[in-house]
Amino acid sequence: MIDSTVVDLSRLQFAATAMYHFIFVPLTLGLSWILVIMESVYVLTGKQIYKEMTQFWGKLFGINFALGVTTGITMEFQFGTNWAYYSHYVGDIFGAPLAIEGLMAFFLESTMFGLFFFGWKRLPKFGHLAVSALMALGANLSAVLILIANGWMQNPVGSAFNPVTMRMELVDFAALVFNPVAQSKFVHAVSAGYVTGSLFVLAISAWYLLNGKHVEFARRSFRIASIFGVAGALSAIIIGDEAGYEVAQLQPSKLAATEAIWETEAAPAGFNVIAWPNEEKQANDWEIHLPYGGGLMWTRTLTEKVPGIREIRETNKERIASGVQAIIALEEMNKNPNDTVARETFQQHEADMGYGLLVKRHVEDVRQATPEVIAKAAVDSVPKVAPLFWSFRVMVGLGFLMFALFVVAIWLSISNKHRQYPLLLKAFLYSLPAPWIACMCGWFVAEYGRQPWTVFGMLPTHLSASSLSSASLWGSLAGFVGFYTLLLIVEMFLMFKYARLGPTVLQPNNA
Repeated sequence: MIDSTVVDLSRLQFAATAMYHFIFVPLTLGLSWILVIMESVYVLTGKQIYKEMTQFWGKLFGINFALGVTTGITMEFQFGTNWAYYSHYVGDIFGAPLAIEGLMAFFLESTMFGLFFFGWKRLPKFGHLAVSALMALGANLSAVLILIANGWMQNPVGSAFNPVTMRMELVDFAALVFNPVAQSKFVHAVSAGYVTGSLFVLAISAWYLLNGKHVEFARRSFRIASIFGVAGALSAIIIGDEAGYEVAQLQPSKLAATEAIWETEAAPAGFNVIAWPNEEKQANDWEIHLPYGGGLMWTRTLTEKVPGIREIRETNKERIASGVQAIIALEEMNKNPNDTVARETFQQHEADMGYGLLVKRHVEDVRQATPEVIAKAAVDSVPKVAPLFWSFRVMVGLGFLMFALFVVAIWLSISNKHRQYPLLLKAFLYSLPAPWIACMCGWFVAEYGRQPWTVFGMLPTHLSASSLSSASLWGSLAGFVGFYTLLLIVEMFLMFKYARLGPTVLQPNNA
């Protein structure tokens, strides 16, 4: 039987390292394009202050980028150390975009990173601007390739199971690249990064304005960040809605849990604006229900129902029973490759084989899967509701709050009334953690909502982990958390230090 403690610790370790790493990623994505905008204005106008802006915010970008690289390297190694069967089973597919990211995008980004800092006196203006643009392009290209890999885990297209090798194989690279889930995840994730970078610049600029420091520098940075931020926030909201539609079509269990839909919503489906989910009762203690809202968001019609958790589990019981038949037939085929009856049975039930593997959490031999075991596996097939429900609403609430902040910031820039509204400037400053909280909640919804699957509908998480000891996992987890916490402290110290110093290269009359 699978050691659930090993699986849980492996999940916890990967989640910890991923979330530490993603502290740095969105700021890299957002600041990279803000630097391009600032330098473009400098090249086009020749105004020295925009060069100084690019150099100052570039310094903070460099600190963040270096620590982001440091925390990101270990994540890919964990696929081999902690998730060995996952890597064996789907490595031919999942490894392709990761290899391209390392060989192409990361090398492009890191090379341009060096030229950005050491090329100011060695490259012409347009040459250095091209370096900045390529650096931003590399950062975003890294994101799209990683999200192609992650999108395949959510929607495994372009692949097929080979009963001879007992592994998944890539059959359509184009389908992998143009997976609609991957594309929407990419746009949504980078938009969140643009919001993060914009609010970072906005908050620090607001601090300068509150303290009367580097006023002209801060006003110009404030204006660029507010415009870029409102575009990023609007994009994140629109694409987030599209991502919700795709989840409804491809991962109904994630949608039902995220929206606390216990009973099937008949057309036109409603929407729980807020509720109090009760896992024991399999119902909401109370809810504020919006008629028609669910149908418009999740089905784009008023004539389709939205399945609830109870119906999904009943449907999954049938798929689990079908998947058990596929696994039994596959075992017979391995014993006798010429068994045509087993082959036909396998082909009939192959699409549900992943669901059949869910019973291995409860019994080692799928032939022992009684109706009671299948019912337990069906319960496992839907993630816990409350964590998803509240995480999603925190993310959405912060998203709309930040959009409103950027709109107000644009008004302040246009009216040039920054100093007349110190409370608003403080609001920008104190909102600095908001994009990171929203990003973490978004990733939690995406990854926890995929459970109990590593690859949705194909490979359960409890079968993906390596055969490690709990002691070794506790040790490595403690080591990673300790080391990454130290890196985070270093990052915050350096960021605070240089942000407080401000653009010291500015002329006194601009201070």
